[in-house]
Amino acid sequence: MSHAVVLLQPVVAASDPFIFLLAIFLLACFVGYYVVWNVTPALHSPLMAVTNGISSVIIVGAMLATGLSHGFWPRLFGFLAVTLASVNIFGGFLVTQRMLSMFKKK
Repeated sequence: MSHAVVLLQPVVAASDPFIFLLAIFLLACFVGYYVVWNVTPALHSPLMAVTNGISSVIIVGAMLATGLSHGFWPRLFGFLAVTLASVNIFGGFLVTQRMLSMFKKK
């Protein structure tokens, strides 16, 4: 084996798309955890509205992933993403409506 091939092996391993996407996913989990748990109670309603908007973007991406995939696993994970994001949006709208109804005059 030549020295160039031995030196390039870590670069080839680091360029694996799965590892790259997994690192992005883990970073998003950490950032999301710290952002959500450090929100003051006064900002919960605007935060719910933003998360509903983000979930709608997730649904579009999940539908594309499900429709354009050719394997079983991508379709399964796309279907799960659509289902979970739909539940998140529906629950977010219910919570937002309930919180906004607290500010209406009776």
